[in-house]
Amino acid sequence: MSSAPQWKNPVIRWVDERLPVFTYIDHEYNQFPVPKNLNYFWNFGALAMIVLVTMVVTGIVLAMQYTPHVDYAFGSVERIMRDVNYGWLIRYIHMNGGSMFFIIVYIHIFRGLYYGSYKSPRELLWMLGVVILLLMMATAFLGYVLPWGQMSFWGATVITNLFSALPIIGEPIVTWLWGGFAVDNATLNRFFSLHYLMPFVLFAVVGLHVVALHVTGSNNPTGIEIKGPQDSVPFNPYFTAKDSVGLGVFLIFFAYFVFFAPNFFGEVDNYIEANPMQTPPHIVPEWYFLPFYAMLRAITFDVFFIPAKLLGVMVMGASIMILFIVPWLDTSKVRSARYRPVYKWLFWVLVIDCFVLGYVGAKPPEGVLVLMGQLGTAYYFLHFLVIMPIVGKLETPLPLPASISEAVSGGSANSSPSGMEKP
Repeated sequence: MSSAPQWKNPVIRWVDERLPVFTYIDHEYNQFPVPKNLNYFWNFGALAMIVLVTMVVTGIVLAMQYTPHVDYAFGSVERIMRDVNYGWLIRYIHMNGGSMFFIIVYIHIFRGLYYGSYKSPRELLWMLGVVILLLMMATAFLGYVLPWGQMSFWGATVITNLFSALPIIGEPIVTWLWGGFAVDNATLNRFFSLHYLMPFVLFAVVGLHVVALHVTGSNNPTGIEIKGPQDSVPFNPYFTAKDSVGLGVFLIFFAYFVFFAPNFFGEVDNYIEANPMQTPPHIVPEWYFLPFYAMLRAITFDVFFIPAKLLGVMVMGASIMILFIVPWLDTSKVRSARYRPVYKWLFWVLVIDCFVLGYVGAKPPEGVLVLMGQLGTAYYFLHFLVIMPIVGKLETPLPLPASISEAVSGGSANSSPSGMEKP
């Protein structure tokens, strides 16, 4: 890495001598060496940051017009849509931005699973990513309650009631979340306050995630580390240009939903004002929670002294918690599934399984769908707890290229998996 740049602008030079923020930016976002073989799946981290900033900015603007009171919340949202200049646009960007955020992050996570981005020395980077997912889920749930429609109210009632399954502490937690003994005005105020706060907590964890990334460096499709200058290129201009292409495509995709299908991801019942006396025929969470909702409902039986409700909550929580220990469940010496002929196909079975669980979660729990949810839940845990460790031990990986540069240039692969460099 070259020495600190000599800034020509006297103001920048004066600031940088006292607070080297410009040197830091140059070091981390201009000169930073990046594997030269990154594909477009590595765009999604940058896209997630852009969407997060968009969500914060639009959320602040919406908060200026929103009224967190059960008598006025629904009407204030309608006022934003009808009377506030471009309020409809800001709300649709924010509303669909949540779905875009989850689409991007889910692709980002599955890319990490496929290419082994959780393996040493990137375990903490991966774990911070899982924390980000949890914070996103909490923020999205809190935000879904704010429009105070039927699905908002009943979704809050059902989800918060899940905590009551916990022995001893469950009921006090529910009472604290509600601010009383039912989902009411105190609940809405608490959720609004927390929903406004959580994105800033999310920003802090994302900052740690980025710092961890810049310490360990990016993984890449081959899963082997940078061995010299020939294996990398500076982040700028190469990957700023590549990220810009991905951003352009994403913005077209995003704009389609904002302008032509703004309610595609929503529920029609949420355009009916919340009514505690009328339960919707089918209560469903937002689409990005559906696989976890299916796991929750898949448990229809007691196990020893554990009631079905508590077991369902435990299974749903474990479905996310298990991601924290994935770096230690994968026993393969090879990172990338590109060189793992068996695991590659099992990974796609996991992806299909998650889609099946999402479908089951969107439907009423009846008939064959109950069995599908139970089988899908069983396979999800089987993949991580059984298949991943066993396949890692028994599978014979394909030969690895000697370097990233060799993989890019199409040279012969003359290095075996056993000779893979120490991470």
